[in-house]
Formats: sequence, structure tokens, C-alpha cells
Amino acid sequence: MTAEKKGELKKAFKAAFPHTIPVLTGFIVLGMAYGVLMKTKGFGTIWSVAMSAIAFGGSIQFVAITLLTSVFNPVQAFILSFMVNARHLFYGISMLEKYKGLGKLRYFLIHTLCDETFSISSSVEVPEGISRKYFYLGISLMDYLYWICGTFIGSVLGGFITINTEGLDFVLTALFVVLFIGQMEKKENHIPGIIGIVCSFAALVVFGADNLVIPAMVLVLVCLLLGRRKLQ
Repeated sequence: MTAEKKGELKKAFKAAFPHTIPVLTGFIVLGMAYGVLMKTKGFGTIWSVAMSAIAFGGSIQFVAITLLTSVFNPVQAFILSFMVNARHLFYGISMLEKYKGLGKLRYFLIHTLCDETFSISSSVEVPEGISRKYFYLGISLMDYLYWICGTFIGSVLGGFITINTEGLDFVLTALFVVLFIGQMEKKENHIPGIIGIVCSFAALVVFGADNLVIPAMVLVLVCLLLGRRKLQ
């Protein structure tokens, strides 16, 4: 890499870092919770870190702990994983335009596209004079490393923790709430946010808590498509 490209990379990462601070605080705590839970279930540090680095699935990783420690049912595991991560299908499509023209780097960006990274990348404008490719790389890579580092710390500390770890996975929900509140602070996000709440509540009432993810996302997508012109 030339000195000029190194300079662009450093400048882009410096511009991206402030936007990832909320994720840093959330992922370190959340990753530690995951690492601790994996340790208490008998998985070593290498397995915990490898799971976070390869799967990088957030909520599904917590669910996978139960799948890994019970009788393996591949069909159930597939359906459950699909239901939990179905939202990725929807917001992944919305990132096609932003990741267009980024070359082979987009494969890494796709692999590391989680809820928090999407929340930042979809709403933040690339600063003037900053490389778009390296700016998105900075957001994705830093969020990715935050999660892995949190998992490593939690896994190491898990060997010394003897307290009841029940409820640690709630930090995932807490992080989503914080990110949602941050998005709702912008006036232009009020209507989409309200649509999301109403659609989620409707899906909860009709389909129940165990089956609301896909119906809720379909309702949100339909509402946003129908009101696209007005929202724009």
C-alpha cells in the first residue's frame, strides 16, 4: 500500500471512529456477556472468539449457545437461525447502493454488516474529502473488532466468575433500544420509526412473540415502499 493510500485510510478511520463509539461501549459489554456465557457452558476462549469472528451473528450467537448444548436438530437450527436473522435480508438490500463500486472490499462489508453497523452506515453521510470506501471499511472493521475483543475479554474473565449469569443477554436488547433512540432524534426518522413500532406491535398481536420477526419486517417493507415518495 502506497503512502498516499495509507494516509487516506488513516483519515477515513479517524472520521469513522466517533460514529462507532456507541457500538464500542455496547459491543464490549455485550461481547463480554457472550464470552462469559460461552465459558460457563464449557467452551474455551478459542472457540468463543472463533464463533464471533466467523459467525459474527450477534443475537443468533446467543441462541446458538442453546443449540450447541442440546440435542442437535439441523432443521430446527436452520429455521430458528433464519427467523432470528431474517431482518438482514431487508436491510442488506437497502445497502446495495451505498456499497456499489467498492470492489472486492464489499465482500468483507457484507460479512460484517450487523444491525449496529447498518444503523450507522445507512444514516451517516461520508464527510467531504474522505474516501467512501475506507470510511465504510472503518465503521465495519471497528465494529467487528469491538465484538471480537469483547468476546475475548468475557471468555477470559468467565473462568473467574461464579455469579449467576442469567439475564446477561438482555444487553443486546438494551443496545438496540439505545441505537433506536439515537435514530429517532433525527426528525426525518420519526415516521419510519413509528411505522416500525406499529408494524412490530401488529405482528406481535397477530403472530405471537415467537414468530413476529419476518411478518414485522414484511409489513415495514410494504409500508415504506408504499409511502416512499411521500417519505422522500
